[in-house]
Amino acid sequence: MVFLEGICGFFSHDLGIDLGTCNTLVYKRGEGIVLDEPSVVAISKKDRRVLLNGQAVGDRAKKMVGRTPGNFLAIRPMKDGVIADFEMTEAMLTYFVGKVHNFSNIARPRVVIAVPSGITEVEKRAVKESAVKAKARRVWVISEPMAASIGIGLPIDEPIGNMIVDIGGGTTEVAVISMMGMVYSRSIRTAGDELDEAIINYLRRQYNFIVGETTAERIKLAIGSAYPLEEEISIEVMGRDQVKGLPRSITIRSEEIREALKEPLDQILGAIIETLENTPPELAGDIYANGISLAGGGALLRGIDRLILKETRGIPVHVAEEPLKAVVRGTGKFIEGIDEFGQYLDSGDEDG
Repeated sequence: MVFLEGICGFFSHDLGIDLGTCNTLVYKRGEGIVLDEPSVVAISKKDRRVLLNGQAVGDRAKKMVGRTPGNFLAIRPMKDGVIADFEMTEAMLTYFVGKVHNFSNIARPRVVIAVPSGITEVEKRAVKESAVKAKARRVWVISEPMAASIGIGLPIDEPIGNMIVDIGGGTTEVAVISMMGMVYSRSIRTAGDELDEAIINYLRRQYNFIVGETTAERIKLAIGSAYPLEEEISIEVMGRDQVKGLPRSITIRSEEIREALKEPLDQILGAIIETLENTPPELAGDIYANGISLAGGGALLRGIDRLILKETRGIPVHVAEEPLKAVVRGTGKFIEGIDEFGQYLDSGDEDG
């Protein structure tokens, strides 16, 4: 068994994985980020068979969302940052791990996976088991705020307060980190998905106009904002009339989308304020001096840094460079220095 594990390790490269609600990113030791694809799987409705032969996982599967014929279904096996469908998550991970290893049956990498800080032990165990069944020979988990902080280069090994806000697809992670430990953290299931849902609900309520999640995300990226813009913008959108049931188009203004996003953004702000209120005074002083770092896809929403600056009474806010890649870069740094950082990881006992 030891000999076999050694052979499997020789033919593999350790991986860092950001298993996100919207996207999965993979970092390969010695190579960097080698995969960035949507966390979507296409299946047959009849027998729930994953359409792997057609490579209906990731990019190809996302194009099917809302467009599949009656006998197929495109699903997202992750919800709110955790596994909603164990079988489909396993199939998705198996495909992604195989893809970065050129579908080798021998390679069995060690894996570090980032997970929300607020998940339960049962949910954490499900993540580890999925990775093991996807051919990982050993699995560790790291909290997403810790990974994001490492990924953007915060000095979290020093005795100073570092505050990270990671707004992903399924969860928003807010944490204060010092000396490689989380002093206080909040994980809320309000993030990018809820922003999209808020847009869908607003259009239905205001215009009797129905759009899907893909269109809602496009609207958010095109004209969404958290703070008034210097020059407001608009976009024309195609959808369906809720009353007549027929296709039609409407023009939507950025001010309207800002109004639609207010409630979920208020929840994110509430988590930030609560975290600041529960931070020890000495570390809070560091945060007031050095600022708050933003990561995750939500960090790209126009004006969200200005909104947080205003609501925290002037604490500087810094948007990370390539915020969507912050978490996976953090898992990658752990993988590259696994012997040094291993003591800070939640190790799995699975050996596959």
